[in-house]
Amino acid sequence: MLHKQALEVTSPQIIRSNAHESAVKDTKMSAPSSTSIKSATLLIVDTDESVCDSLRCTFESEGHRAITATNASSALSLIYQERCDLIVLAVEMPGVDGLALCRLLRAQEKTKHLPIILTSARDGEDRKVEAFFAGANDFVTKPLAPRELLLRAGAHLEAAEREQALMGSNRELGFLSDLGRGLLCTLEPLQVARRVAGATYESANPALCAAVVWLEATTPPMTCVFDREGIAEGDSLIHLGRLKAWLQSAPAASVRSETGEQFLLRDMQHRVEYIAPLRFGATTLGALIVAYDTPEECTETESRLVDAAAQLAALAAHISSLYEAARLSSITLAKEVEQRTAEAEAQRRFTEAIIDSLPVSLHAINRNYEIVAWNRNRELGGQGVPRGEAMGRSIFNVLSRQPRALLEDEFARVFSTGEIQRIEQESIGPDGARKHWMISKIPMHAEAGEISHVITVGEDVTARVEANRAVARTEKLAAVGRLAAGVVHEINNPLATISACAEALETRAAAGSFDSSLDAGDLREYLGLIHSEAFRCKRITNGLLDFSRARAGQHTPIDLAELLESVARLITHQRRSKNIDIHVEAAENLALVSGDHGQLQQAVIALAENAIDAMPGGGMLGLCARHQGSANVVVEVSDTGIGIPLENRTKIFDPFFTTKEVGAGTGLGLSVTYGIVTEHQGRISVESTVGRGTVFTIALPIISNNGDKTI
Repeated sequence: MLHKQALEVTSPQIIRSNAHESAVKDTKMSAPSSTSIKSATLLIVDTDESVCDSLRCTFESEGHRAITATNASSALSLIYQERCDLIVLAVEMPGVDGLALCRLLRAQEKTKHLPIILTSARDGEDRKVEAFFAGANDFVTKPLAPRELLLRAGAHLEAAEREQALMGSNRELGFLSDLGRGLLCTLEPLQVARRVAGATYESANPALCAAVVWLEATTPPMTCVFDREGIAEGDSLIHLGRLKAWLQSAPAASVRSETGEQFLLRDMQHRVEYIAPLRFGATTLGALIVAYDTPEECTETESRLVDAAAQLAALAAHISSLYEAARLSSITLAKEVEQRTAEAEAQRRFTEAIIDSLPVSLHAINRNYEIVAWNRNRELGGQGVPRGEAMGRSIFNVLSRQPRALLEDEFARVFSTGEIQRIEQESIGPDGARKHWMISKIPMHAEAGEISHVITVGEDVTARVEANRAVARTEKLAAVGRLAAGVVHEINNPLATISACAEALETRAAAGSFDSSLDAGDLREYLGLIHSEAFRCKRITNGLLDFSRARAGQHTPIDLAELLESVARLITHQRRSKNIDIHVEAAENLALVSGDHGQLQQAVIALAENAIDAMPGGGMLGLCARHQGSANVVVEVSDTGIGIPLENRTKIFDPFFTTKEVGAGTGLGLSVTYGIVTEHQGRISVESTVGRGTVFTIALPIISNNGDKTI
C-alpha cells in the first residue's frame, strides 16, 4: 500500500538532473568514453624535485594534470588515491627503485594496463632490456627532452584510450547478449526484476541496484534489490512514495541525482543515484535504480549499461504483463495468447534487429557445425552470402575459402575449453585492398551448463592497424633522419679533405711532377678512383642530408597536370628512358592543390625513375592525375614492370631498403617521397602484381574556395 503523505512531500521534478538529462536522451549502446588525452592525469615519480617540477610544468602547459612523488611508497599512495592515466617513473631511486615499482604495478589488477614511461640517467642496451622486461611501455634517457616526452606520452595515452574503448565495447556487447538471452525465457514480473537487478549489479559495479516492475498502480510492485549484504526482495529498501511520484510523471529519459533527500533507495552511504525508466512505447512499467558511493564511480559507461538493461527489461516487463493478463483472464485466453505470440515475434525481430545493427560481422553455429545465425554485416561481407543461403548449412561449405582443418580446430577448441578465442586475420578483397579483422569465437552456454553454440564475431580493425603502422613508420623515419643528419655532418668533413687532396695530387700529376716515377700511370689511375669514389660518397651523404632535413618549402597553388607534363619532359631526356613509352593523362578542370612545386616534382620523379628501373626491357610508364571524390586529387605513377613481391611491400618506404644492386641506389628515394607527401597532408599507397606492374597513388587535398585545403 502506498503512503499518500509520501506522495505529497516530494515533487517528481525535484530529483530530475537537467545537466544529465540531455546526456542520456539517446540510450542506445555506443562506444565507452574514456579520459581525453587533452585532460589526462599523469604521475611523475623522481627523487629530483626540480625534475618533477619541470615535468609538471611541461605537462600542465599542454592541458594535462600532473601530480608528483619522490619515492615508491608515496607514489603507491597517490596511485590508489588519485585517478592516474600515465606514469613517468625514474629508475634511479633509493630503496625501491623504478624497476621494482614497475614490476609491482604490473602484478596488480588495477595498474597492470597503466602506461608507464621509465626514465634513467644510464643508457645502453642492458638498461633498456631491464626496463622493458619489468613491464615498461617506453624508455627515455635523461636529460629529458620535453617535446619528445610529450609526444611519447601522447602516443601511449592514445593507445590506452583505444584499448579501453575496445574493452568497453566488448563488455557492453557481452552484457547485452547475456541479459537478452536470459530475458528471453523470463515471463513473470518478479523474475524480470531479479534477472535485471542481478545482471546490472554484476556488470555496472554499483553499491546497490534495484529493479522495480510496477505494471499497474493498483497492484503491488515487484522489486528486487542487490545491496552490500546480498539480495533482498520487497519494498523495504525503497522510498515507494517518491518512486511512484516519479513514475507518474511519465519520465522519458534517465536521471541522475546527488541530493540525499531525493534518493529512492534507503541507504545512508551512497552519494549518487542513476534512475532509468522501464519504458515501452508511451508506458512506464517500472524503474532500474543504481547507487554509487562516489559520483566518480557513476561514469558514462556505467550509465549506458544501465540504460541498455532498462530497455531490455522494459520489453521483458511488457511481455510479462501480457502473460499475466492472459493467465488471469481465461475468457480472452485465445486473444491474449495471440497477442503474446505477436509480442514474442516482435521481441525476436527486435533481437534480430539489434544483432543486425551491430557494427560487426556475426554468425553462430551449433555442435553439428550448422549455421543458426547470420547477421546483416556478415551477409554483406567479402563473400556476400545471403542469409537464406547460409542458414542451416555447414559452416565449412559456406566459408569454403578458409581451410576446413583450421576452422574445425578453432571451433573444437572453443567447444572443448569454453574459452573465448581471439584471432587477428588479414584478407585481400576482390579489389586488392587489404583488410584486417579481429575474429572472436565466443562459447554460448545452455541451461545445463554445456556449450551448445559458438558465436563468431568479426570486427574490422583495418583503420587501427594501419594507424599503428603509420605511427611506427613515422617514428622510424624521424629517428633515422636524425641519425642521418649526424652521420652526414661527421662524414662530409673528411670526404672534403680526401677530395681536396686527390684533386691536388691529380693537378701535380698532370703538371708532370711524378713523371720520373715508374708508377706514375698507376698513381694517376688510383687518384682518379679516389676522386670518383669520394664524390660518390658525397652524393650518398647529400641524399642522407636531403632525407633528414625539414622540407618547409614555399606552398603555392599547383596544377598537377602541368607538373606531370614537366616530369615527363625531364624523364624523356634521360638516357635510361629508352624503350619506355611515357603516357600522360590528366582530367579536365583538375582542381588545384597547395604545395611546394619542387618538392612534389621531386616526389613524382623519384616514383617515375623507380618505375623505369623496374622495366629493364622497356615498357609503359603512366602518369595520371584525376579527382578522387570532392576532397582530393590523386596522382598515379604506373608501370608494366616486374612488380613488387608481397613480402617487400611493407618495407619499401623504410629508409635504406632497396632491391637494387650494390651501388645502384641508396634506398632513400621512396623514404624522401613518403616524407614529402606526408608533409603536404597527403597519403601514398601502392598496388602491385608480380610480373604485371605496379601503381603508386599519391592523394593530395584540394584547395577549397576560401583558399584552405579540404581534408
